[in-house]
Amino acid sequence: AEVNPEACSRALGLDGYSKGWVAVLLDGGIGDIRFCRDIAEALSTGFERAAIDIPIGMADDGERVCDLMARERLRPHSSRVFTGARRWLWLEFSDPDHANRDALRRGQKRVSRQLWHLGPKIMEVDKFLRANHARDIREAHPELVFLRLNNGGPLPSKKSEAGIDLRRALLRREGIREIDNWLTGARIGTGAKIDDVLDACAVAIAARDVAGCIPEGMPPRDAYGLPMQIWS
Repeated sequence: AEVNPEACSRALGLDGYSKGWVAVLLDGGIGDIRFCRDIAEALSTGFERAAIDIPIGMADDGERVCDLMARERLRPHSSRVFTGARRWLWLEFSDPDHANRDALRRGQKRVSRQLWHLGPKIMEVDKFLRANHARDIREAHPELVFLRLNNGGPLPSKKSEAGIDLRRALLRREGIREIDNWLTGARIGTGAKIDDVLDACAVAIAARDVAGCIPEGMPPRDAYGLPMQIWS
């Protein structure tokens, strides 16, 4: 097998859930999972590179090229990529109805309820990254990772039994031998769902292997210098 020159030995993958963050560390052939209250705790472990399933870098109008490219790549499942994250939504408003009225006034698209409820997590990560520019923390999308691992074939929903089984098999093939125990043992009682664990594992693989990104090359950056680029 070819050696990936971009691979790193201590790769961290993070996915948010209702009570905090699932953090999966891949250290050589050893995997470790933690369930953390906040992003600072999740990123407190030593890592060379981390990937996180959350928008990093936001445009004032919510339009990012990387989101559009990700949606195109995931057809016919484009809706698996949320679009429209904007800092002002959560800085200026406390409910989605008022935020959406202002978005329409500005000539922008409305924010979906799903994205609105991710706001606290998005802003938590945004605050941390703006204070920690030097650390190698990248945005990744688990569905893009699973698509790559599945040789470009669309996957069933991650909520379905077939979708869960396929993702587990792909992760095991990538060397995450602990996945069954993490789903049935470590996860129980944490509040994290099965797909939260699967997604954290997937973005950990993106951090470990760095197979590609959209757009390629130097990414566009937002007003705070954060890259708007999704890794897979």
